[in-house]
Amino acid sequence: MPDVLGYRAKFGVLVPSTNTVVESDFHAMAPHGVTLATGRIAIENPRMDDDAGFEAIMVQIRASIARAVRELMTSEPDYLIMGMSSETFWGGKKGNDEFQRRIEELSGRRIATGANACERALGALGARRLGVVTPYQPVGDGQVRRFLEECGYDVIALEGLRCPTAVSIAH
Repeated sequence: MPDVLGYRAKFGVLVPSTNTVVESDFHAMAPHGVTLATGRIAIENPRMDDDAGFEAIMVQIRASIARAVRELMTSEPDYLIMGMSSETFWGGKKGNDEFQRRIEELSGRRIATGANACERALGALGARRLGVVTPYQPVGDGQVRRFLEECGYDVIALEGLRCPTAVSIAH
């Protein structure tokens, strides 16, 4: 039986606990009859002002994502969306595929990732040469470059904004 408000679809959106933008954007864009349930990926220490800090954020994400998925699944969503991108770029195409497989096995639902969305959108546009801006530190920028190059794109410029905390990405 469909939900009263989510009679067309219920999406489960995974977002970092530090994120103040994705959840609001998704609610603002949701068409009538579509609801969103949010699962928070706990980030205890949002500092990411150097490569080590950025990598520590990734460790925190990996440590808490299974719990976030389990909690989110209690809302019985039809489909999942990963509302952050860095983890989906990590390890290139293979890393994204492994992430997707792990979450789908854990949840029993399909998941959309930022990396897949980029690949599909760029393909639909016929893009080949890219200029990329990220909020990341160099270690994260390298993962984005790797993913895009493995997808066959020529990354001619990449600028990491080096945000000092995971919260400051929204500033």
